[in-house]
Amino acid sequence: MADLQEWPVAEPYLDLHCRLGEGPYFEKATNTLRFVDIKSKRIHTVSLAEGPSSLKTIQLDVPVTVTANVQGHDPQDKLLVGLKYGLALLDRKTGQYDYLTRFTDGEADVDARIRSNDGAVDPQGRFWLGTMTDFGLGDFKPEGKLYRFDAGQTREVTRTGLTIPNSVGWSPDTKTMYFTHSSARQVFAWDYDNESLSNERVFYQHDGPGEPDGFRVDSEGNIWHAVYGEGRVLKITPEGKVVGHVTLPTKNITCCEFVGTELFITTADDEEGEGQSKRFGGGVFRVDVGATGQEHYSFKLGV
Repeated sequence: MADLQEWPVAEPYLDLHCRLGEGPYFEKATNTLRFVDIKSKRIHTVSLAEGPSSLKTIQLDVPVTVTANVQGHDPQDKLLVGLKYGLALLDRKTGQYDYLTRFTDGEADVDARIRSNDGAVDPQGRFWLGTMTDFGLGDFKPEGKLYRFDAGQTREVTRTGLTIPNSVGWSPDTKTMYFTHSSARQVFAWDYDNESLSNERVFYQHDGPGEPDGFRVDSEGNIWHAVYGEGRVLKITPEGKVVGHVTLPTKNITCCEFVGTELFITTADDEEGEGQSKRFGGGVFRVDVGATGQEHYSFKLGV
């Protein structure tokens, strides 16, 4: 790895010990970063102007895995969230939510086994969201799916047989869609033309002890990919070549988000680890990598 560009990080920006920190999202209008703790069923928000002391938390009664802005709604009022049973609209002030579309049509046995994981809004304002085996049910099974939700009213299954579906993202020109299947250690790519996917290929195959988790695509088309179990975020070129990495003191790196030229990085705890990995597990880290990200698309809610 001597030939890789490296950005070392020594300590967390937020040392809050999330059980499973995920889904960092820069809220540009308010200069805040929001992220979730899936296992603790929480949404955290921190003002980047005020710093760590401004941390605020919304406690939910089900796992929350990912958030997105909703077109026409102030994100301080309403957020789109991936929850245990499907896609929901969250009232940020009261902490109450209403499901827009569930993953199943009332199949209680299936509902109990699965939960949402990662996802993102596409250039057309639709939300792509993966499902997987919920915690506490033994080993994860290949029972997950990748859904596409249109205007919160319809759902379409686009892929089945997934074990740990993860991040979804698009190239800056929107002609390529990426999707990570963590358990297979693969990042897939498709040609994307707004209505359909074609030319599926394995864009990146990870070779290492960890698993690729969440990612973001920068303004030049590079993928910045967290690797769970390796204490790294990889910089992968549009050609699929690893050219750099952020190195962190804790192992379980989950996702990242751009704020200006800085990368904010979420992690999960490492209770079975030792030293700094255990000490800093579940923290949020920040590092200037000299690259900028793309703005998120907003979900188009049907009328």
